[in-house]
Amino acid sequence: MGSETPFRYSHLTYIKSVSKKTQLRSHVHSQDAHSILQITKKTQRNMQCYITDPNSSSPCLPLFLPLQDVTNSSRVIPNANGTKPGQGLVQKKNLNNSNVLPRQPQAQPAQSAFVQQPPSAFPFQRQNSVDTRESYQYTGQVDNIDERDANDPLCATEYVQDMYEFFRLKEQSTSVRPVYMESQPHINERMRSILVDWLVEVHLKFKLVPETLYLTINIIDRFLVNVQVTRPKLQLVGVTALLIASKYEEIYPPELRDLVYICDHAYRKEQILHMEETILKSLEYKITIPSAHAFLVRYLKAAHADRKIVQLSCFILDGTLQSYNLLHYLPSQLAAAAVLLARRTVGRNAWSPTLLRYAGYCEEDVIPVARAVLSEKSSASQELRAVNKKYSSTRYGSVASTPLDYDF
Repeated sequence: MGSETPFRYSHLTYIKSVSKKTQLRSHVHSQDAHSILQITKKTQRNMQCYITDPNSSSPCLPLFLPLQDVTNSSRVIPNANGTKPGQGLVQKKNLNNSNVLPRQPQAQPAQSAFVQQPPSAFPFQRQNSVDTRESYQYTGQVDNIDERDANDPLCATEYVQDMYEFFRLKEQSTSVRPVYMESQPHINERMRSILVDWLVEVHLKFKLVPETLYLTINIIDRFLVNVQVTRPKLQLVGVTALLIASKYEEIYPPELRDLVYICDHAYRKEQILHMEETILKSLEYKITIPSAHAFLVRYLKAAHADRKIVQLSCFILDGTLQSYNLLHYLPSQLAAAAVLLARRTVGRNAWSPTLLRYAGYCEEDVIPVARAVLSEKSSASQELRAVNKKYSSTRYGSVASTPLDYDF
């Protein structure tokens, strides 16, 4: 895909590029590095101002083909022969109780900072299934979203659904609940939000893949569960987590000297390397996670997402990273909420039979999460504008100015 488009594959394109030996190393330009340095200084001032006042309160998503949305459009107009458009392209399925995938139960308050829930059984039978059978998500047609990629070995269509079912089980042990700040005497939720806001801008300037950002935030949260961190060391934890995530996800991670520079030389190379060792030992070298972005890519494919829905979903999901309270929800739940809000905003049905089949959530499960996301977004600090600034550019469709649907 050309450089003018805001979307590229986060993994597949890189694999193909490396195999062709056409991937060139990307360096941080001096202008970008200077911009990051200014961001760093502003972030440090914000964190310092807050601590003195105790009363204060990716351009790498795949662009899905704009196929006609047979099962997800709000209205389907029959052709002259009485058949619906695309009726011959999809396989009709009767969604009875035996083939509807389960919803993931919402996380309940627990003492542990990690989400520990028993794996949900497949299939799942809803208690109120009789009352919701007339909903469109149960009566519409289900598309086979992997059929067109069956001949592409990189898509692994034979077992991709098994992979995501495993992700749904794995996310419960790699997710963190918002209780760990109670054991952190030197930092608070506000300081975490400032750090994440800074990392969003640094991630954008370095042109890293979306998975790197989500893995970075997860590493920070899991490390803070285990280790107490002082305020001067919080940024060191953040930039080191970015280094670890970049080494895991990127072909060419940022150089150590660049990370020292963006921190305004507040830390030396030796300090970053020592913190890297500390973090990895604390996490027992368990870095692999099923991130919200991984679920989002799958759900967007099931949603027959066009460019607008992709951009809106990314904007909404990136905004959840700054919220400490939204750690109550699993990554798959947040991804589903982002897709639901994006579909409602552009005027489509909120949920569809295809999303029900491949996401494993029904609309009634996702709506409470979507309301929580909107609530956090409306109450977010106006000073933390990194996500809004990113998605206000034409490169991302200027979707930050699009009013979201709050009427539900």
